Amino acid sequence: MKTIKDIVLVFLFLTFISHAGFGQIFDFTKPDPYRKIFVETDDFSFSYLQEMESALDKIENDTVKLSVLNDLAYYWHTRNLSTAMGFTETGLKTASEMNNNLWHGRFQITQGAILLRQEKLDAAEEVLREAKNKVNESDLAFLNTQLGYVYERRGQLGRAADFALESLRLGEKLNDYKAIGLAYSDLSNLFWKQEKYEEGLEYGLKSLSFFEQRGLDDLDYDFTLYVVGNNYLSLERYDEALEYYQRSIEIGERYGFYNNLSDVYISLVELYSIMEDPKKAEEAGQNAIRYAYLLDNAFMLMRSYLSVGELQSRTGNHQAAVKNIRKSIEVATPLFGDGFFLSKAYESLGKAYAGNSQFKEAYEAFSIYDSLNSIVFTAEADKRISQLETEFNVAQKENTIQLQETRLIQQQTRQNFISLFAALLFMILLVLFISFRNNRKKNRLLKKQNSEKEFLLKEIHHRVKNNLEIISSLLALQTAQIKNPKVKSAMQESQNRVFSMSMIHQRLYQKNHLSSIEMKDYFASLGSHVLDSFGEENRIKIKYDMPKVHLDVDTAVPLGLIINELLTNSLKYAFPEEQPGEIIIQLNQKFSREIELTVKDNGIGFNKEKSIKGTGFGTRLIKLLTQQLNGQMQVVYNAGTQYFFNFKINRPH
Repeated sequence: MKTIKDIVLVFLFLTFISHAGFGQIFDFTKPDPYRKIFVETDDFSFSYLQEMESALDKIENDTVKLSVLNDLAYYWHTRNLSTAMGFTETGLKTASEMNNNLWHGRFQITQGAILLRQEKLDAAEEVLREAKNKVNESDLAFLNTQLGYVYERRGQLGRAADFALESLRLGEKLNDYKAIGLAYSDLSNLFWKQEKYEEGLEYGLKSLSFFEQRGLDDLDYDFTLYVVGNNYLSLERYDEALEYYQRSIEIGERYGFYNNLSDVYISLVELYSIMEDPKKAEEAGQNAIRYAYLLDNAFMLMRSYLSVGELQSRTGNHQAAVKNIRKSIEVATPLFGDGFFLSKAYESLGKAYAGNSQFKEAYEAFSIYDSLNSIVFTAEADKRISQLETEFNVAQKENTIQLQETRLIQQQTRQNFISLFAALLFMILLVLFISFRNNRKKNRLLKKQNSEKEFLLKEIHHRVKNNLEIISSLLALQTAQIKNPKVKSAMQESQNRVFSMSMIHQRLYQKNHLSSIEMKDYFASLGSHVLDSFGEENRIKIKYDMPKVHLDVDTAVPLGLIINELLTNSLKYAFPEEQPGEIIIQLNQKFSREIELTVKDNGIGFNKEKSIKGTGFGTRLIKLLTQQLNGQMQVVYNAGTQYFFNFKINRPH
C-alpha cells in the first residue's frame, strides 16, 4: 500500500505537469474564457481545482466568476467537505452582494449537497427547498436529485423515488441527457437497496447509456459505474462487478473523486473477500478508510469501518470485527440519519458478537437491527417502488405505441412517392454507373501516382540518409587525424548526432510507414551505435523498458538527439575507472497527446566536490531540444542520475 509520502510525491508531480490542462479550461483571449468542466470538456489533469482557483482573480465577467466559484465548491465536495463549504459560503456572499438571486439559489443547491454529506439532513432540505423558488427550470432536476438523496439517507426510499421520477420527467421535457442519466442512476441505487438487483442493473445500464451519449466522464457517471458494480456483485456476477469497479476507480483517481473512490473500495472489500483474496480485501478496506478521512465525511468513514469489520468477521477474527463495527456505529451517531447502513452495521455487529460467543450482546444488536430494518424497509416504501416501476413500464409501452404510429405514417408517405422515386432511382443509378466507371479510371491513375510518389519519397529519404552517412564518415576521418582529446571527443559526439538523424531516414525508407518511426527499435539501434563508438558494449548495458510507440519525424529526430546526448554523458562521466553499469530508457504514452521519457543510470551521480569536465554544449542542446518539443525536464541525482521529460506530441496518422 502507498505511504503518505508516496501520495504527496505523486500529487506534487501531477501538479507540476498539470499546467498543460489549464488551456483546456480557460482561454482569456475569448469573451467567455471558461470551458465549463464536465459540461464542455473533461480534457484536463488531476489538479483542475487548483487551476480554477488560480484563475478566479483573472475573470472579469461576474457571471463567469460565479459559475467557476460554484463548480469549485461542488467539485471540492468530492475531496474535502470543509474546503467545499468555504467556497460555497464565499459564493453565497458574492451572489448576495451582486443581488443575483439566480446564482444565490444555485449556490444553495451546492450547499445542500454538502450539508447532506455532513449529516445535516434537515439543514440540507431547508436550503434546497428555499433554492427551488430562485433557480431556473433547467436547475430543478439536479435540485430534486439532492432532495432525493436527503430522503434516501433518512431511509425514506419511496419519497426518494418520487424525486427521481420528477427529475426524469424534467430531463425528458428539456431533452437533458445528464438529468435523465442521473434519474436512472438514482433508481438503480434505490432498487439495489430494495434488493431488486435485476431491476437495479437494468436502470443502471440505462443510466450509463445516457451519460455516454454526452461523451464526458464526470462525477455522476463515475458513481453510476459503482452502482452497476454493486448490482452485479449482488447478482453474484463477480467478474462483471470487478470490471465496473475498476472503471470507476480509474475515473475517480484521474479527477480526485474521493467520495466515489471510498464507495468503490468499500464494495471491493466484500468482492475480494468472496473471491478469496484476503490481501486485496484488506488493502481495499484501508483505501476506503484513507479516502474517507481525506474527504472528512463521517458517512463514508462509518461505512469504511463497517466493511473492514465485516471482512474480519468473515475471516474468523470476530474480536477485531466487533471493535471495528462498534467504531463504525460510534462514527454514525447521533446525527447519522441513514437507517439503511446503520441497520446493516447492527446486523454485522450481532453476527460478530455471536461468532465471539457474546450471545447477550448479539441479541441486543440484532434487536436494534430489527427495529431499524422495519423503519427502512416498510411495506409502503416497497409498494411505492413497485408502483414506480409499473409507471416506468407503462410509459415505455406508450412510447413504443407512439413510435409505431409514427413509423406507420412514414410508411404511408413513402408509398405515396414510390413511383416518383423509382424513376429518380433509375436516373441516379445510371449516373452512378457512369461516375463509377470514371472514378475507377481515376483511382487507377491515383494509385499509380501514389506508388510513384511513395517511391520518390523513399528515394529522398534514402539519399538524405546516404548524405548524412557521408558527413558522418567525413567527421570520422577528420577525427582520426586529431590528437587533441577534447577536440577529438567533440568530433566524435558530432558524428554520433549526425548518425542518430541518418538512422531516422534509414527507417523511413526501409519500413512501410513513411511518416512515423517505431521508437523502441530506433533507440536500440542508436544505443548499440553509441556503445560501439565508445567501445563500451561489454562494460555498459542499456535496457529499453517501453512498449512500441510510433512518433512523427519532427518528434523522433529531437528525441534521438536527446537520447544520444544523455547516453554520451553517462558513458563519459557516470562510470569512471572501468566501473560496469546499466542505463535504462523508458518511453511511455501518458495521454493521447503526451509522452513521458525517462533516462537513468546507476553510476556515481553528481559530485559537487568534483567538477565535470566538458563544454556544457550537450546540456544546452538537451534544453533547446526540450523547448522545441514544448516539453519539461527534471533531473534527479539519487543512486545515479535520472532525467525525466514530459512532451506534447503529434500522433502520426
